[in-house]
Amino acid sequence: MIMNNNNSRTILITDDDTAHRTMMKVNLAESGYTLLEASDGDEVLPLLQQNHVDLILLDMKMARMDGLATLSALAEAGYEVPVIVITAFSSVETAVEAMRRGAFDYVAKPIDIDELNIAINKALDFHRLHEENEQLKDRLQERFSYSNIIGNSQVMQEMFSTLSLVAPSDATVLLTGESGTGKELVANALHENSSRRDFPFIKVNCAALHENLLESELFGHEKGAFTGASEQRKGRFELSHKGTLFLDEIGDMSLQTQAKILRVLQEGEFERLGGNRTMNTDVRLVAATHKDLQSMVGEGTFRQDLYFRLSVVPIELPPLRERSGDLPELSNYFLKKYANKNNKDIKGFHPEVLNHFIRYQWPGNIRELENTIERAVILCLGENITARELPHNLFPEGTKTAVPPLPQEGFTLRDMERELIRSTLDRAEGNKSKTAKILGVARQTLLNKIKEYGLS
Repeated sequence: MIMNNNNSRTILITDDDTAHRTMMKVNLAESGYTLLEASDGDEVLPLLQQNHVDLILLDMKMARMDGLATLSALAEAGYEVPVIVITAFSSVETAVEAMRRGAFDYVAKPIDIDELNIAINKALDFHRLHEENEQLKDRLQERFSYSNIIGNSQVMQEMFSTLSLVAPSDATVLLTGESGTGKELVANALHENSSRRDFPFIKVNCAALHENLLESELFGHEKGAFTGASEQRKGRFELSHKGTLFLDEIGDMSLQTQAKILRVLQEGEFERLGGNRTMNTDVRLVAATHKDLQSMVGEGTFRQDLYFRLSVVPIELPPLRERSGDLPELSNYFLKKYANKNNKDIKGFHPEVLNHFIRYQWPGNIRELENTIERAVILCLGENITARELPHNLFPEGTKTAVPPLPQEGFTLRDMERELIRSTLDRAEGNKSKTAKILGVARQTLLNKIKEYGLS
């Protein structure tokens, strides 16, 4: 039986018999439920549109809209609220028909309140488990399978291999690389493929908070610990117990906070600010930075012992300029994302756009590419993104942004790959080994593609 949290469960009592409805309301109120009332079946849908309802008690015989018609209306509107029908003992056949139409259970009149409570608890328990199962299915579908991080280049495939080995372990991971390379996405992937996947994944940007606020955010504080601390607050280490804590930009953390982080990693314990009770936590730590922590260790701005603790498994994310072979797929992904978001029917990219993408160094990496394409989608008035929609910083000095008279049909991913190989060959002055290295593919793969596209 559900013994607690009843006050968070809302039951809609639907019965055109006022006295009977009141009797159920009085008895169920003692169990702590929030109760709503409908005097006939035609009031159910409007009430559901205005209120969250966890369960419906539905009388079968009502003047304006009976129980069977109400069940049909609920199904047609797409509601999946569990329904317990109430019927006269002599009309059990009607109750069976109601269950065929989606009712969870039935209770015969005259109602036994204990029997009704048992039926309610069963329905709520079943519905809760159903919702949890659906949420689990959604998470499993979303769970990282190395397909939602785009990257077919060799350097990315090597990183995926490392991730697949590291994710199931509890090892602390240090993600390094330039800003915008996708460190948060990789951290989430590590969590979703670990044994901690059903527990919290919590992230903190260490560079976004003042030092005192960061300590409070990480370790929590007791009431009165500092001005404005009007109540006790749990920190991220407590909230992520048994899960994963992602500390982004850990290189921006002070030495004082670094010492406290080291203690958590070594002992699994800490105190809230203003408190003297030692707290224990079981957390997997994933840290990330765009800074050179080894240099910071030499300068004395980052603790060497913490660095060794963090970098049990170091993973460096490559900058976009070193994985230009992924540009076509990344570009198409962001194009579809923002075309859908802005309700625009954009078919693809003008061939010249990819040339600019390939030549550009992308100092802001994937984040800059995403922002560039979002901007282009918003500005685009035609069926294809052209150079006119690109920001000026993508063009070398003196380069005109006017679009040459090329065909404006949709430019496919295959077309983009061919153009990418051709442009990279030009950049490498025909050197196929150099071209393969830039694109992040094996030389034989490049030779096969050159032959396929007739680029030799």
